Amino acid sequence: MRYLPIGELADKARVRASALRYWEERGLLPGARRERGRRVWPATTVRRVALIKMAQRAGFTLAEITQLLAGSTTPSATRQWRDMATRKLPELDRRIAQTQALRQAVANCLECGCMNFDQCVLLETTNTPP
Repeated sequence: MRYLPIGELADKARVRASALRYWEERGLLPGARRERGRRVWPATTVRRVALIKMAQRAGFTLAEITQLLAGSTTPSATRQWRDMATRKLPELDRRIAQTQALRQAVANCLECGCMNFDQCVLLETTNTPP
């Protein structure tokens, strides 16, 4: 099995080495082996880091991600993932709707073209999403 030093893992996974150390401390990553005093992880850890990053982008907390990874190969973990993902979808839908509303507000502003923010009629009504 190939092992990656912390710097190489950080480069491959596109995260800072400090994040890897922190995630290891929090239990998100398995404890690193030591070779000549340096942390090394199995090359398969890149995939686990990708999962952590995806879950973070989706809005899962580190505590939730830790729960998900704790028994990631058991049937109950699969059920737990389904439950957590199902609960997360409405939140993601709200974030998408807010982002789309903001995009439309910017597009409307560009279309207006007045560039006079003190008198722009588009700014008289609040276009901010809930």
